[in-house]
Amino acid sequence: MTVAAQNLLDPMALPPFADLTSDAIPPALDAAIDRHRAVVATLVAERPTTFAEVWLPLERATNAIDALWSGVSHLQGVADTPELRAAHAEAQKRIVENNVQVSQNRDLYDVLVALSVSPDFASLGDADRIAVENAIRDFTLSGVALDPAERDRFKANSIELSALANAFGSAVLDATQAWGETITDPRILSGVSDVDLAMFREAAAAVGEDGWRVTLQQPSVAAILTFAENRDLRARVYHAYHTRASDQGPHAGQFDNSDRIARILELRHEAAELLGFTDPVAWSFATKMAPNGAEVLAFLRDLGARAKPAAERDVAEMRAFAAAELGIADFSPWDAGYVADRLRRARYDVDEQTVRGYFPVDRVTAGWQTLLDRLFGIRLIERNDVSLYHADARYFDVVDDGGTTFAGLYLDLHARAGKRGGAWMDQARPRLADGDAVRVPVAYLVCNFAPNSEDSPALLSHSDVTTLLHETGHCLHHLFTRVDRPSIAGTNGFEWDAIELPSQLMEDFAWDRDVLTDMSGHHVTGDRLPAELFEKMIAARRFQAGMFIVRQVEFGLFDLLLHLGTMGSDPVEVIKAVREEVAVIHPPEWHRFPHGFSHIFAGGYAAGYYGYLWAEQLAADGFAAFVEAGVVDRATGDRLRKEVLSRGATRPAADSFRAFRGRDADPTAMLFRHGLIREDA
Repeated sequence: MTVAAQNLLDPMALPPFADLTSDAIPPALDAAIDRHRAVVATLVAERPTTFAEVWLPLERATNAIDALWSGVSHLQGVADTPELRAAHAEAQKRIVENNVQVSQNRDLYDVLVALSVSPDFASLGDADRIAVENAIRDFTLSGVALDPAERDRFKANSIELSALANAFGSAVLDATQAWGETITDPRILSGVSDVDLAMFREAAAAVGEDGWRVTLQQPSVAAILTFAENRDLRARVYHAYHTRASDQGPHAGQFDNSDRIARILELRHEAAELLGFTDPVAWSFATKMAPNGAEVLAFLRDLGARAKPAAERDVAEMRAFAAAELGIADFSPWDAGYVADRLRRARYDVDEQTVRGYFPVDRVTAGWQTLLDRLFGIRLIERNDVSLYHADARYFDVVDDGGTTFAGLYLDLHARAGKRGGAWMDQARPRLADGDAVRVPVAYLVCNFAPNSEDSPALLSHSDVTTLLHETGHCLHHLFTRVDRPSIAGTNGFEWDAIELPSQLMEDFAWDRDVLTDMSGHHVTGDRLPAELFEKMIAARRFQAGMFIVRQVEFGLFDLLLHLGTMGSDPVEVIKAVREEVAVIHPPEWHRFPHGFSHIFAGGYAAGYYGYLWAEQLAADGFAAFVEAGVVDRATGDRLRKEVLSRGATRPAADSFRAFRGRDADPTAMLFRHGLIREDA
């Protein structure tokens, strides 16, 4: 193995992004897979029965592959190029092939089972035992017990599914980047803030044009649909955004995900049936906190029924306001964001543009770091000696109040070309303790906030601040782990429908006066967020909460019902039927939401999107513990860290929550959170 390949495969070192080129990936992956297969061959041949002889060599070989793949997959998500995309796709195919081959190796499975029944197994620590037990379960869910012909089918199925998920995400990214409209008449952009105009101006300059360029990057779409007075412009942006990667819209058929969706669903059903499950939903629930799909469907429908009357009132108010105050008699979906903003201003005197002025990105991140110190006693110390992949990216050592560096964090906050949309946390490096070698956990925290401009720093909406705290919760779950087995440390192995517990809990700190004030500082005057404006924001907090809930219920129902297949396999027809049940705003026939729904077709949320609402039951009640202690309370933060964030999957999520809260979650806390029931009810 070359020195360069060794560097790319070293789980003890940070990803060497400067060396992570499309040419360097294949030979490094060859070496890692060869090593992994050699370890498996040795285990199968020698049949050892101790944890040190069986598990640790396998884990070391897996960590080398993961070290490479972490850097490759992250780079492809934040700095995509045609060369990197090709290398990523080929590497992903080979990794999936290897993973399936290993997980279907009956001899290796037998070695692990023998380890689990060996005399010394019961005396192992919880993490070691559970890592092995979960691996045995995952072998079963990967088809190890199938006959040879079915194993081959399952392997081919898994490889094709991985390739389709990758292609789905790439199509969404390509469709997002393909559309843009350069505007030369400033009157068309009336209502848009100077900061957003600067963003549009720089987007035009980037393609060698004069004027202002509107794109389908999230900050651009939000600026137009929320603030642009020009209704035709709103309609064009809405149409382009909601037909991405489909058979409709300005690039109809060019990036179309229709066939990919059909094939993904077909393959998921086939894989579930091969494993003995009735459908992909039952397969998914084999590793979830919720007991079964029927109970979750009942939960979603009950929540939707509770929220829909409020949502219908929300829409009726918008329609009336639009007609009476804005001259919009034929209210349409592309008017919703604009009308909502104007109604919110009129009712609560909250102007989102004014609010954004108090949240320049540097002031927000400074206050964010103060919150982390107050809650958990940690500090972020920036380093300039770490290989980075873009000028926007930064790296921090995460240091405890004793001065010990126990984790690391990459921070990448701004939207740009070649970066996929949305916000996410991902694992850069797991926590490792192998003999004398120790590796602290490292996370990526990625957002798509508006970029800084020459005239102004990036100004964040309150929603952006909430997003930052949301992803922070995921990061803390990874960074605080005390589990030395990567497969069950941090977010790994944690029940997927509880994974949003830390993230949604952290969101609520964005509604605490002291926290939010400390994250503010007007970009011109430096003044903190005025108490009067904060009180107005609090009064408006649950504005259109009913609409938010039914929208989330819509996503969750669509995901489950599509994967159940009880309403057919046409995603356009299924989403239409779901909207008839729960939606209060019905998009046009050409709307193609499923074609850009990367969470379930290119991410980890297939038959699991309901987890956002399911976990919110835990998060809302979990935050209530902080409220009871005075909100920003170090003792409560330490208890959350000890009982939930540090434990990984060493015990069920429900048990970890119970240890933190002292009881099971109170589901009514979520209803209070959204104002669906009164706290004095």
